Order: sequence, then structure tokens, then C-alpha cells
Amino acid sequence: QVQLVESGGGLVQAGGSLRLSCVVSGNIVSIATMGWYRQVPGKQRELVAVISSGGSANHADSVKGRFTISRDNAKNTVYLQMNSLEPEDTGVYYCNARVVVSLLVNNYWGQGTQVTVSS
Repeated sequence: QVQLVESGGGLVQAGGSLRLSCVVSGNIVSIATMGWYRQVPGKQRELVAVISSGGSANHADSVKGRFTISRDNAKNTVYLQMNSLEPEDTGVYYCNARVVVSLLVNNYWGQGTQVTVSS
């Protein structure tokens, strides 16, 4: 059993900052790619940022220069530092991890954390 638990969402004014965290726990051999996605009602879930086990990161064009993804492999944790938040960043943010369990690589999701940016 693998669990992803997110924290750090909330309500913030435009221009403000939030830091999301996601802890992966359970029967883990190793964690490959970790990432953050977001979804708003009526739209598909979209990739915000992704980071490899070696620390190579990619960010969506819409958040480049404002958001930074990082990870702490010792803590099985991925972070998303969000600065200069805009109302368009509002949505439910989901943590994703590709986890090696036994001999298989499985894809896991967190329960989501709401981020609301007021104008």
C-alpha cells in the first residue's frame, strides 16, 4: 500500500506565495518521477511541474519563473514553491509519483489540495 499525502494549500491574495508538500509512504522500493498537477472544474488535469529522481525538473510555461518544484529523496517528499500567485493558478493541486513497488512501477495520486488565489 502506497499513500501520498499533500499539505500546504489554502487561500492567498494575488502576488502571494504558498508551499505545497507531498509525502509518499508505504511499501516503497524507490520513487522515480514526482510531479504536481492541477485541475479546475470543467477542465482536464494539467501538468504543473515534474522532477526526476536525479533532480532534473521541468515546469509548465504558465508557471515558469514563479513556481519551483523540488524533492527530498531521504524524506520521500516533493515540494512546490509557488510565488507571485495569480487568480488563474486557482485549482485543486494533485501530487503524483511513479513508485517502484516490488518489481513493478505504479502510478499514484494524492487526494488533492485546494489552492485559491483571490484578486
